[in-house]
Amino acid sequence: MDLTLGSDGRKRCFGGQPGKEFYGDYHDTDWGIPVHDDRQLFEMLILEGAQAGLSWETVLKKRDGYRRAFHGFDIERVAAMTDEELEALREDERIIRNRLKIRSARKNAIAFIAMQEEFGSFDSWLWSHVDGEPIVNRPQNFADVPASTTLSDTISEALKKRGMSFVGSTIIYAYLQAAGVVNDHVKGCCRYPN
Repeated sequence: MDLTLGSDGRKRCFGGQPGKEFYGDYHDTDWGIPVHDDRQLFEMLILEGAQAGLSWETVLKKRDGYRRAFHGFDIERVAAMTDEELEALREDERIIRNRLKIRSARKNAIAFIAMQEEFGSFDSWLWSHVDGEPIVNRPQNFADVPASTTLSDTISEALKKRGMSFVGSTIIYAYLQAAGVVNDHVKGCCRYPN
């Protein structure tokens, strides 16, 4: 995949073309930037799980809908959602209406809270896998970017053991990229690390 040229003249890994400026904004302000806020880490985990089988662009267009449907990703409130509330979301066009993906938000919130209690924060647990420092890969092109790694395998397995779903290794690698644990901006991109 080649870099895209945004309507602002900047080269990006993705997004920024006319009609996809929102995607370019996500690329520039979110993707690959280290996140340490548990609420934001939870949001990204739910959104990455929602992407399974779909394009990230599809999920990103529904991000605001997800924020409204899942109480601004307030972890405690999502963990307390009733079966009836979750079932009602299957009619909500603002989100992806897959029953298992919707229910996984509550399931993952419950496990997330347990991890916060055990480790002080989910952030502490997640970033401990990389000694608190992002992995900067500096790929030359997208063919150099893996779909999963030993790190994503390890984190995926740990999350599954704690009861989470939609956290397979490929989803988790995308999550690590989104949360800035891994920086995979490719050479020539405006966000390529110096």
